[in-house]
Amino acid sequence: MLRTIVIACAIIGLATTFARADDRPVKIGWIMSYTGPGAAAGAIADAAIAAFQKQNGVLVAGRKVQIIRRDTTGPAPDVARRIAQELIVGEKVDFLAGMDYTANTMAVAPLSTSAKVPLLIVNSATSGILAKHPYAARFGFTTTSVAKELAIYAAKQGLKNVYTFVHEFEPGLDAEAMFIREFKAVGGGIAGSVRAPMKTTDYSPYIQRIKDAKPDAVFVFMAAGELPSIFLRQCKEAGLDQTTRIIGTGDIVDEANLPTAGDAALGVVTAFHYTPTHDSAVNREFAAVYSNVAPDKSLNFIAATTYDVLHAIYFAVEQQKGELNPDKTMETIKHLNFESPRGPIEIDPDTRDIVQTIYFRKVEKRDGKLVNVEFASVPGVKDPGSAR
Repeated sequence: MLRTIVIACAIIGLATTFARADDRPVKIGWIMSYTGPGAAAGAIADAAIAAFQKQNGVLVAGRKVQIIRRDTTGPAPDVARRIAQELIVGEKVDFLAGMDYTANTMAVAPLSTSAKVPLLIVNSATSGILAKHPYAARFGFTTTSVAKELAIYAAKQGLKNVYTFVHEFEPGLDAEAMFIREFKAVGGGIAGSVRAPMKTTDYSPYIQRIKDAKPDAVFVFMAAGELPSIFLRQCKEAGLDQTTRIIGTGDIVDEANLPTAGDAALGVVTAFHYTPTHDSAVNREFAAVYSNVAPDKSLNFIAATTYDVLHAIYFAVEQQKGELNPDKTMETIKHLNFESPRGPIEIDPDTRDIVQTIYFRKVEKRDGKLVNVEFASVPGVKDPGSAR
């Protein structure tokens, strides 16, 4: 009888151990804007999470995946730092993810480093932000990688003089400097440069300066949102689009805001890392599921990168059979390569930055709807600001 009791207790103890392992969720602290000027990003990320989990389930390696959302309210580094601290200490998250503004990411990254909590970045596009933070990896893009390819493209199109217009914050300054450097390197000239504060809504003085310079084109970087649409409409009202080609990063014709831009966006050429019309089986499947779970949300680059971040997390958990070690997680992420909705991507093991295809797109009207249409691409692009 005693032997039977001992065996029974051992079985119960073993079962309890497995139950506890199974019951312990994989916690992902998702830090993004859900209110304020970047609120659309949080809503689109949520839709992409729902789509990914509809395709892949909410369990991985026997553990439930729990998304713990926190709102930064926009570019607010103090808020981002505080909620990251709460997620690390209070919630004991296994991952930090999301991140939209560079200032917020720079506030959170040191906490990720000191606590050894992997930080997977969806969008912060400033070059060189990963170097001091070994537990951070970027899945979005850098404005330098896009600006460099666009400068080379502009020269090949025979453009001789280009004016640059950017939002005055880190990614904009990066984009401006890289475009100028690369365009000059291939024989181009810069007709002038101007920077606008992030909250500007009247662009007429800037547009007039661009018109007066009579450039062949204007290179534009503006953070995705409603402001690029306002800029494009004011360019059309001023007649700039009749004399000057508008080229830029994909943020300025983000799908969520194309309806607001209207015909002012037609013909705008951009370079970017994702296009909802990208022709691949993976993208078509994801787009279909996304449309089903969030018919009122535009599919855009935030959605595609959110998909990739979750793919990376699920893969890292599977590789470790559910028992997570942050160093093993980062080793797995540093060697990732897979087919994303945007095409083939990988993480550079030396820099932990994204390596991906950059696409050239043109805004066209198809079936009465404005869309970005890819017409050329450059594969295997690394961030020129951190590539070794």
